Amino acid sequence: MSPAEIPNLAPAIPELFLIVVAMSLLMLGVFQKVSPKGKEVETDAKISRMITNLGIITLLLTLILLWPVAGGRMVVFNYLFITDSFATFFKVLILIASVLTLVIAQGYLERHGIARYEFCILVLFASVGMMMMISANDLISLYIGLELQSLSLYVLAAFQREDTRSTEAGLKYFVLGALASGMLLYGCSLVYGFTGTTNFTQLAQFFAETKGQTPGVGLIFGLVFILVGLAFKVSAVPFHMWTPDVYEGAPTPVTAFFAAGPKLAAMALFLRVMIGPFGDLLAQWQQIVVLISMASMVLGAFAAINQKNIKRLMAYSSIGHVGFALIGLAAGDEVGVRGVLIYMAIYLVMSIGTFACILCMRQSHRMVEDIDDLAGLSKTHPMLAFAFAVFMFSMAGVPPLAGFFGKLFIFRSAIDAGLYALAIVGVLSSVVAAFYYLRIIKVMYFDDVTEALDQSIGIEIRWVLVGTSVAVLLFFAFPGPLLSSAQMAAQALFSG
Repeated sequence: MSPAEIPNLAPAIPELFLIVVAMSLLMLGVFQKVSPKGKEVETDAKISRMITNLGIITLLLTLILLWPVAGGRMVVFNYLFITDSFATFFKVLILIASVLTLVIAQGYLERHGIARYEFCILVLFASVGMMMMISANDLISLYIGLELQSLSLYVLAAFQREDTRSTEAGLKYFVLGALASGMLLYGCSLVYGFTGTTNFTQLAQFFAETKGQTPGVGLIFGLVFILVGLAFKVSAVPFHMWTPDVYEGAPTPVTAFFAAGPKLAAMALFLRVMIGPFGDLLAQWQQIVVLISMASMVLGAFAAINQKNIKRLMAYSSIGHVGFALIGLAAGDEVGVRGVLIYMAIYLVMSIGTFACILCMRQSHRMVEDIDDLAGLSKTHPMLAFAFAVFMFSMAGVPPLAGFFGKLFIFRSAIDAGLYALAIVGVLSSVVAAFYYLRIIKVMYFDDVTEALDQSIGIEIRWVLVGTSVAVLLFFAFPGPLLSSAQMAAQALFSG
């Protein structure tokens, strides 16, 4: 092979580095010497902590490797893989989510006797899959990245094998995920059958040339099936049925990861697919996105009211937040996409911070998940209660916290696009959802202590709580970096 035939791999260096190191860490974990009988758990914990620390370093180095490829638009692997400001924006968020997940997970895994190095490896593989999804420029590469992510997440959901709820969560997620992947693949095949290509650039050219003509029924069906598959991945109504059970049954660090990384990647993929190749079919898919956005916001607001398990409550909360984010996609313009990017970045910080608080909910060295167990938390753990209150107020959209500005940009994009009904439903849903967020604050500050939570809080979780709560509190003072980055990413998506 001559030098001219060697592909330029520079745009994919972060992904290549991450997958190579992940495989190396897998081999390192496999060939570690097993200790004598009776000490396996201790040895597993030591190996797990070592691999996790190396995994965190790897993810941070991957973040650094994103810097040289940030900015310009580059395409490699025969136009299957694209990198631009939009992809870089979401990759940074996903790597941050993966790092924070590994940081807050280790103590939980060790306490429950499930500290195995495979956890970190699965998170790394899922991160590679999510990064591939974001940079997909073809329906084929999209599906490969999606499946790499999904296969890792199925195992993570059932990671606590001895727990019936965890096994059930993994099985439900696998069955329903396979169904959604099949629908997505069928939609891709229909689109290919009626257009003759799976490449996003060529699809965009095809629809631009046929603009003004009514798309064929088969093509519309293909688009609908793709929408169904993507809606499942972001857990939007009516394809949300897996979310509450999986969130409740999976180990809490895994639930935290589900609420952050995969949701960000799926939303990025949603934007990339709908705005890119199918941008000229806005009239066909906008009404579907409007419908699922409204349904997600309404269900997320009302279904969470009677929840007593805080992980199930956060599951319905995440469905509602997806509905808010889809408002920006429904707008179908640069302002709307910018609003989605800002909203998802803020949601990442709020969700990781909230689940870090949930990981601190232990009584007599056992995890508790009922909201009532937070009674009197302000008296026994004042700083933890304060951080929890900050995240709840922010998710409710109370100014001047970061969550308020996320919703502000989203609602503004809907009004600018003339989607007044969608904006009204969003505001009303936000008001209803504020009830269950404020109920948690009421339990912490006004209910009497029944049984105090354990005093010990790991140093790693403590640092995550401090960082995320400060970011939420002080966002209004330093919004510039996020707003400018989101603007560049949105422009890159439309200029592509």
